[in-house]
Amino acid sequence: MEIPETLGIPVCYPENQAAGIAARGGGARLCQEAEDAGYSNDICAYARISLAYAKSGSAPEQDMPLPDFVLCCNNICNCMIKWYENLAKELDIPMIMLDIPFNPDNEVSDAELAYVKGQFLAAIKQLEEITGKKWSEERFQEVMENSCRTSRAWLAATSMARYTPSPFNGFDLLNHMAVMVTARGKKEAAEAMETLLKEYQANHEKGESTFRAEEKHRIMFEGIACWPWLRATSTGLKSRGINMVTTIYADAFGFDYDSFDNMIRAYCKVPNAINLETSRDKRVKLCRDNHVEGLLVHTNRSCKLWSGFMAEMSRQIGEACDIPVASFDGDQADPRNFSEAQYDTRVQGLTEIMESRKEGV
Repeated sequence: MEIPETLGIPVCYPENQAAGIAARGGGARLCQEAEDAGYSNDICAYARISLAYAKSGSAPEQDMPLPDFVLCCNNICNCMIKWYENLAKELDIPMIMLDIPFNPDNEVSDAELAYVKGQFLAAIKQLEEITGKKWSEERFQEVMENSCRTSRAWLAATSMARYTPSPFNGFDLLNHMAVMVTARGKKEAAEAMETLLKEYQANHEKGESTFRAEEKHRIMFEGIACWPWLRATSTGLKSRGINMVTTIYADAFGFDYDSFDNMIRAYCKVPNAINLETSRDKRVKLCRDNHVEGLLVHTNRSCKLWSGFMAEMSRQIGEACDIPVASFDGDQADPRNFSEAQYDTRVQGLTEIMESRKEGV
């Protein structure tokens, strides 16, 4: 995000657009349109929505401009590569690729930094050629300062879940996270996150919360939100007094760095790009810091590889934190792959275990 922001290039995110379309009820329609065009039902629902939108260029739920080029980074999801390759082919536009290798270690090696930095520099050169804009180191310093200022406020805000009760409803994080993904290098984003932090601080001081129920239990939610069923998933927890106080995807987008090289290192250390042990330990820390009593895992149909290793990671998190774990099958954007009854049954079971533990049974 910092590269196009420095160059003054407006950025649109197909993934965020797909989430918006799904949340407003258009996911099934566009997924079906993609399937009618020959794309498999087995590929990512976000990708299907995006590829269908690229053909029509219009959706009443969430319009956005079609791109002049695509800038792809695979540090979280390798599906992005084929998704963006198809967008580039369908729209006959250039694709710029940033390949972030999987990191089996705890730190980013000099070799990995050099490999990724070379791609960042090549991407800047390509963008200069495509747009006619020129890179400004002075402007990058401003963007970097804004990004880090935004991230510090965001991380401070999310960390306030350590208080009991939490001053916010964890589902708020999924909404505010969009700003962190798309705009954290802007001054306005920093101001917005600082305002959010002040709101949460004030809620804590007054004993208030954006969670509109008595907080009886606290859980970590793992996996992407089921956007078409977000109200149902949130209500299913709130009705039982369960607050989702933390999720790895919130803090994953808070980057605090002091140089171009360290920005790259931060990108190379997001949870899905590092080894299972380090990724697990990040989650264990969130559970412990925020006094989590249970873990609810969305086994997302669109994320098959992730779902495979997450099954084992969830077991390890539950064991390390001595908390119960429940999972449910679903999809982040295709409502045809979500059963509200199954979800409710799994949440009910998780609730009963947490309640029995509190009662000492």
